[in-house]
Amino acid sequence: MRTLSLVLAVVALLLLLPALLPLLGWLNWVVLPLALLAAGLGPLSGEERAFKLGLLLMVVSALRLILGGGFL
Repeated sequence: MRTLSLVLAVVALLLLLPALLPLLGWLNWVVLPLALLAAGLGPLSGEERAFKLGLLLMVVSALRLILGGGFL
């Protein structure tokens, strides 16, 4: 389970990079649940890196959605 949480965080990070570009902001709606899952599984499995990375990805993704008008 340690590996799963870290893999989910890395996949969310890889999806977040193109989601920061214009016209690809909808991809943040995919990144947000993946990051939430990684941050949720992180403490359960004892993987602190996945927890911190998941929280960071959630903040960046939510901020991008707010700035782009995805969260009203």
